[in-house]
Amino acid sequence: MIEQIIARILSNRHLTLSVAESCTGGLVSHSLTNIPGSSKYFVCGVVAYSDKTKIKLLKIPALTLKQHGAVSKETALKLANNVRHLAKTNIGIGITGIAGPGGGSASKPVGTVFIAIAIGHREYFKKFKFSGTRLKIKTCAKDAALQLLKECLT
Repeated sequence: MIEQIIARILSNRHLTLSVAESCTGGLVSHSLTNIPGSSKYFVCGVVAYSDKTKIKLLKIPALTLKQHGAVSKETALKLANNVRHLAKTNIGIGITGIAGPGGGSASKPVGTVFIAIAIGHREYFKKFKFSGTRLKIKTCAKDAALQLLKECLT
């Protein structure tokens, strides 16, 4: 199970993690905290679904949301970095996307997901296009975030 691999790596390296999720609604945090002993490395999970929460709690600049949108590379990177600073962790994950069934556009259709990971001064980023039901898109985004984190750690 990928969560167990991540748990072992984080524990062995004495690294801490925080997560800022939007479209996944807490699925990443849920998966990571299902592992016994996760309190050694998992510090904070924030579900920032509204733009107001992104701005007030996670200090995402309103200009970033206006210029690039809540579902964008720029927002995902800010989510990852800002949650890391907020929780004072080694690693931050930012996830934003459109789970559907509505809310998509020609440039950002339903299933568009941006995932960013901030580790120290390094940033990792991927854009995904998933399809299926709302739950399928959310689950795929969660799985992709965990896989990207594992890749960044190995």
